[in-house]
Amino acid sequence: MSHQDPPDPAEDPAPDPVDRKKSAGPAAEGSAGPAAAGKEPGPGRRLIDSLSARSRGEGWEKPQGELAKYRSGWRAGLRFVLQRVLFRAIVASAVTPQVKVPRRVKSVRGPFVLVANHTSHVDGPLLAMSLPWTQGRYLCTGTAADYWFDHWHRRIFVRSMLNAFPIDRGGSRKHSGTSRRLLRSGVPILVFPEGGRQQTGKMADFKPGAAALAIGVGVPVIPAAIVGGYEAMPKGYNWPKKGRPPVAVVFGEPMISEPNESAVEFSARIQQRVHDLYDENHEEVLGEGVQDEEGPA
Repeated sequence: MSHQDPPDPAEDPAPDPVDRKKSAGPAAEGSAGPAAAGKEPGPGRRLIDSLSARSRGEGWEKPQGELAKYRSGWRAGLRFVLQRVLFRAIVASAVTPQVKVPRRVKSVRGPFVLVANHTSHVDGPLLAMSLPWTQGRYLCTGTAADYWFDHWHRRIFVRSMLNAFPIDRGGSRKHSGTSRRLLRSGVPILVFPEGGRQQTGKMADFKPGAAALAIGVGVPVIPAAIVGGYEAMPKGYNWPKKGRPPVAVVFGEPMISEPNESAVEFSARIQQRVHDLYDENHEEVLGEGVQDEEGPA
């Protein structure tokens, strides 16, 4: 049930310049109605309106050619069975899973960037099966082209389980820009900004690629923290420890870049939110007798 740590989308060229209204994403869309009536809505109301508007789920480019498979209905149905029936049963037999999903995450329509800490090989499928199906139906994950896509059986596995797309390593640019094209085609993507699994349980600094993608295409970021993943299955383990240890996936409120906020600044804000989600739920999931490996943000 393992998958290769996906290289960070920061390896892609810098996002193409786009119209600021689109770059501002949902925030710009959600403020028009009430403001026109002479009443400026609060930021929370604008966020809810913009994330749940029909325009968030429509108006994106129709995927063409190779990209069409990532929004395939029958492939999504197959993933539902693999992720939410078979894999969920396996996970429940090995760990004690918990999921927390804020109401606003359920309001998101259209593409987004899901950002999480990276604790173990099962993080990708675990996050995918924990999202509500409306948001997770087309979620895709970047995996190393030179490992997962060079043999047909590996390629079938990651495409079936994770809706995976190939990411280049070693200087190749063959698949450069795929993550941006997917987002522009209405396909949400999962990114682990640490660039690899945690070595000691301590969260590494986030690379700004995920934030740059969200800003460049004009989509929200959904932060998520995996709590207990490292304790249950630290680096070097191919299966969780005995005793069904607790593992929680905690999603945070959707985040949108501020006007003129750089990718580095937005990335730092996302990392802080993931840290906070981890810290806020650590004691509840693992108990106060377990030392917090993440440490201060």
